[in-house]
Amino acid sequence: MHPPQDTNDHHDEHALPAPVAQRLHKATHSVLVDPDALQAVRERFDTEQAHILGHYLTQAQSPNTLRAYRTDWSHFTTWCLAEHRQSLPADPVDVAVYLAACAHTRTTTGTWALATSTLQRRAAAIAAVHAAHGLASPTRTDVVRTTLRGIRRTRRTRPQRKNPLLLHTLEHLLTQRPTDGWPGGVARRRDALLLLTGFAGALRRSELADLHLADAHLRTDPTTGHPTLLIELGATKTDQEGQRGHQVALPRGRHPHTCCLCAYTDWTNLLALHHTHGHHTLRTHLQHTAPTPPPPTTHHCHTLLTHPPQLPPNTPLLPTIDRHGRIGTRPMSGRAVTELVKRYAARAGLDPADFGGHSLRAGFATQAALGGAGDREIMRQGRWTNPRTVHDYIRTADPLEDNAVTRLGL
Repeated sequence: MHPPQDTNDHHDEHALPAPVAQRLHKATHSVLVDPDALQAVRERFDTEQAHILGHYLTQAQSPNTLRAYRTDWSHFTTWCLAEHRQSLPADPVDVAVYLAACAHTRTTTGTWALATSTLQRRAAAIAAVHAAHGLASPTRTDVVRTTLRGIRRTRRTRPQRKNPLLLHTLEHLLTQRPTDGWPGGVARRRDALLLLTGFAGALRRSELADLHLADAHLRTDPTTGHPTLLIELGATKTDQEGQRGHQVALPRGRHPHTCCLCAYTDWTNLLALHHTHGHHTLRTHLQHTAPTPPPPTTHHCHTLLTHPPQLPPNTPLLPTIDRHGRIGTRPMSGRAVTELVKRYAARAGLDPADFGGHSLRAGFATQAALGGAGDREIMRQGRWTNPRTVHDYIRTADPLEDNAVTRLGL
């Protein structure tokens, strides 16, 4: 069975009512930039200066945030159109009624249709669009704030986290990859790198999706002489301006089949073959590869130090792959990373609803805690700034760790 083609997130505006689509089209692509203000700039300055200003204004938020805000704003505008309300500027009572209606919506199974965090983000999107047009935010009024507080108190549920992927489960997922050969060997190699790098690097799904060859730097471990991979992270969820310059170190693994460096070697060699000789040569190469290779017993990542991959720096490290084994030019989306983890979890006989992209990051913290790593060590690799987050993972790993109940003498 071939793996399904990766898909990227998209927003289908054709499904929106015509008046809403017209308002979105009239607005700027980023939603958060006031077109009237930019027109005033054009009247005072030349076109190039106005274009430069518009470029930096659109870069003020991450693409994921802009995409979410755009979806939220279109949803609110659609509701206003159906209820004969004005969306910009919006009346605070209308915003409160909208949020209450969203919060009260349930699925066919009786569960809440929208999480509290989603409702808070929708309120933030409404505030952002108003601010971009120089208008007072309706979400700062007492009626909206009180409504959101009432929603939170009504729910009173701890955010549902995905299950962590511990090492033994991760190894099981690796056995569910497509068989080697053609065309499964392409996804087999890429997916090994994704799973192992996401786990060992404690990477978020968006960080995995954003990786390019230029972000990976090979170093020599001064104590062992083995290769080490340093991953440079640009803008991240907690560092949206990329000022901290986070680095993630990936050393050679203890076992070849769980070694990030070996997976990186296998995948980049395939990428280099595809880049240099094309799709047909890649296909011929994999057609002569054993369909079920035996588990490796020795590392082969030492070749990285003498034969690093010769690829353009802007090459996506984790590109899309279709069911015919064709390697795309675009990187995977964050959603595709989540779907990949769920797909392998289902193949392994697990409930895919319990796992997602965050399972790799959570699995690192939990497995590290089980291995005796301290808070500081876990926080350093995972770039966590709040110790309470790490403590939650440690309690998950071993609820008796540093727990006075072991001293009661019962």
